[in-house]
Amino acid sequence: MTIRLYDTSARQIRDFTPLTPGCVSIYLCGATVQAAPHIGHVRSNLNFDIMRRWFLHRGYDVTFIRNVTDIDDKIITKSAEQGRPWWAIGYENERAFNSAYDVLGCLPATYEPRATGHVPEMIEMMRTLIDRGHAYVAEGNVYFDVRSFPEYLGLSNQELDGLRQPSGEGETGKRDHRDFAMWKAAKPGEPSWETPWGRGRPGWHLECSAMAHKYLGRAFDIHGGGIDLIFPHHENEIAQARAFGDDFAAYWAHNAWVTMSGEKMSKSLDNSVLVSDMVKRWRPIVLRYYLGTPHYRSMIEYSEEALREAESAFARIEGFIQRVVEKAGTVEPAAEVPPAFAEAMDDDLGVPQALAVVHTTVRQGNSALTADDKESAVARLAEVRAMLGVLGLDPLDEHWSGGSDRGEDLHGVVDSLVRLVLEQRQAARTRKDYATADAIRDQLQQSGLVIEDTPSGPRWELGTR
Repeated sequence: MTIRLYDTSARQIRDFTPLTPGCVSIYLCGATVQAAPHIGHVRSNLNFDIMRRWFLHRGYDVTFIRNVTDIDDKIITKSAEQGRPWWAIGYENERAFNSAYDVLGCLPATYEPRATGHVPEMIEMMRTLIDRGHAYVAEGNVYFDVRSFPEYLGLSNQELDGLRQPSGEGETGKRDHRDFAMWKAAKPGEPSWETPWGRGRPGWHLECSAMAHKYLGRAFDIHGGGIDLIFPHHENEIAQARAFGDDFAAYWAHNAWVTMSGEKMSKSLDNSVLVSDMVKRWRPIVLRYYLGTPHYRSMIEYSEEALREAESAFARIEGFIQRVVEKAGTVEPAAEVPPAFAEAMDDDLGVPQALAVVHTTVRQGNSALTADDKESAVARLAEVRAMLGVLGLDPLDEHWSGGSDRGEDLHGVVDSLVRLVLEQRQAARTRKDYATADAIRDQLQQSGLVIEDTPSGPRWELGTR
């Protein structure tokens, strides 16, 4: 089955046809690094990480570009408020974003360009747009003339007459209030770069058009980002790039927000939950399950209860994996995923439906274990590992297991200690000292362990909170 994606520009699901057979090029709008990332920030990268993994599973060679906006109004404002250099704030938060991506199991970008590293490309793009009559210089600013581009607002499907273009401080000299800034004239104390039109700094939108052109050429397959970027950011990117002469993106994919009490999670609304805080309270793989398994175009309403449900659901998967490994040893992922899983993923990345296949396969595997059908249990685990690998959720993958024998050694040490305690519990039960046996079990549970008495003896596993 052909992979199909919802294309925002077409407002429908379309068959995906790559520009170059066997290859997929993706540009994702990355972080504006004025603050540390909250879970709403990283949801977008998680969603597109799953998209990338699915293309890889389907045999495509994927080029994945994720930019870093390391200069803009917000960063400059933070610099003034904190009395720190703008570049120090940007770099500190860029590292925090990369740490968040890594801790949640996202594959590293093929390239991750910074806006400040591509000023020459921006100048060249502005020069061409000015020469072609699509942009003009006014009081040291460079603006894009939206009336010069008849296709403007085709992505967001708005009417130009009623448009309200967001404008920043110092954007003076516009011919039309709907024109947008590509370059902003220098102000005292702010960072600036030399151009043929005077010193200044990039506007928000220009960087992505210039960097997509540099790293992916005049045309590429998929442009991604959050739904809040459709206008003005992506609309203005399209105008710049196509007026410059690029075909730009063939497909536009947008993920929905993480909300809290119905509002978009945002630092400005003081309702954000930092990734660095969340991973202290929840296992990163559980947080990935929570953020990555709803459909990418569906809103996620943040709640502790929903996180606990995600933790319990993932624990059922882990419990099955652990039981099969205890019985059969290491089981490699299957080469192919079950057809129903593939069908769901091919249909606009239907992760919820694909996850239902995972849980069905887990139940089948548990039934095989109950029937002492080792061969079937191993086969089901191989399928489960293949599916979880696509979702970035395989707990046996080296990213989550530690990538060395140290994690297995530590598990062995813990297993020996727990079995020693369980032998003491069994001895207490044998002498009918049930109070002591129950007390030992309760202490183990308080330590986060779940004890299960089975016909072959007691077994333990990590429990949920």
